Amino acid sequence: MIENIFDTPVPGQSLTDTPGNAAWEHPPEFTNVEKAADYTWDILHRENFLEQVISFLESDIPVEVIARMILFGGFHQGKWTPDLAILLSEILFKQILAIGMRAKVKNIKLSLKDQSNKPFRMEMAKYRIQKEKLKATPKEKNKAKQFAEEIKAELDASEPSGLMQQESE
Repeated sequence: MIENIFDTPVPGQSLTDTPGNAAWEHPPEFTNVEKAADYTWDILHRENFLEQVISFLESDIPVEVIARMILFGGFHQGKWTPDLAILLSEILFKQILAIGMRAKVKNIKLSLKDQSNKPFRMEMAKYRIQKEKLKATPKEKNKAKQFAEEIKAELDASEPSGLMQQESE
């Protein structure tokens, strides 16, 4: 489907919308860090949410990323302000870490900068080693090229035949 590049909002259109349609345009549900922390603790311990958090941690998704998703989601839903989200971030980080430790998740990744237990890096290192070994060995001809050369040699060696053959005396 072709996207119409002119099918976009007119500049300033958002200023004509009715104020108060977005959740963040209203007073937040939580203004106290302790109450917001209790709320996140309760949310984290709902069965389906708890399973997702543990699954994320086992999939090497950092605690920092999970915390940021929850904090942004809470702001987007009007649960807290960005200021409260910053104050809540360390508490939420520790709550998620506690869940991972209690679930005995091995090699919990803390932040995006933590590259210590990244399986992808190990696989890439193995790939680079194999690539270097291949460079050191004599190169084999590309099979497709080799096949084309063999066919060309056969055609050059064979005698012309058929209707287009030149008459020989």
